[in-house]
Amino acid sequence: MKTIKIAGVPEHFNLPWELAIENGDFKDVGIDLQWTNIPEGTGKMCQMLRDGETDIAVILTEGIVKDIVSGNPSKIVQIYVESPLIWGIHVAAASNYNTLSDLENKRVAISRFGSGSQLMAYVNAKNEGWNTENLQFEVVNTIDGAVEALTNGTADYFMWEHFMTKPLVDNGIFRRVADCPTPWPSFVIAVREEILTKHPNTIDKLLKVINNTTKKFKDIPDIDSTLASKFNQKKEDIQEWLHLTEWSQKQLTEKVLNKIQNQLLDLKIVEKKVTFMEIVKVL
Repeated sequence: MKTIKIAGVPEHFNLPWELAIENGDFKDVGIDLQWTNIPEGTGKMCQMLRDGETDIAVILTEGIVKDIVSGNPSKIVQIYVESPLIWGIHVAAASNYNTLSDLENKRVAISRFGSGSQLMAYVNAKNEGWNTENLQFEVVNTIDGAVEALTNGTADYFMWEHFMTKPLVDNGIFRRVADCPTPWPSFVIAVREEILTKHPNTIDKLLKVINNTTKKFKDIPDIDSTLASKFNQKKEDIQEWLHLTEWSQKQLTEKVLNKIQNQLLDLKIVEKKVTFMEIVKVL
């Protein structure tokens, strides 16, 4: 039995992993898959890959591409979620900000530097024609930290996944002023190069298990009720999310990777582009 450490956000996207672990699907192919929830998100998982604290991360595409370009010794082995991530742009319910334009040059709450919440703040600013050099960031670590920062005014807005944040909107803690979808697939599976070199067959088996799970995920009886209960969501919101979300069993293409790198370069988030083979491992 080969032990593999994997990390991901505690969100609805990752329920297929939890179900496959609970069902013993990985153990059936000789893998003891040890899952760790990382509420801090992409920036934290990039650091864990660098430090060897995790072997695999289910991670935001733009975040891991940026970090691999910056020297993270990992490779993307597959797209996990093909559909864009819909980032809600949130303010405190009692704030005076009512439109997206009100947020120009205001302070952005982010989970940490290098996180998706920071990178997408740049993407949103570029979309709106704002000067990205004027972006100001307040590190809040988690959603709870964002609630505190927006409520006490140490930050002005916070970008996080639309549906996971919706209970805070429904409960009158946040207001959502707009959405900003990613212009690329939302999540990929990244693996440390050391693991890919030493245990390629193990990673191949692992991908086959999770791909088989995600193919059938939407057909699981009452999966909408299960997700709504587990993640404190309204059933109709989960049904909408399931309709919008498409898991993938395919490799990231060079065309899509070029698009991501070009945008990161344009936003001055990275200083250079690297080759397809430096970022992607074709198994």
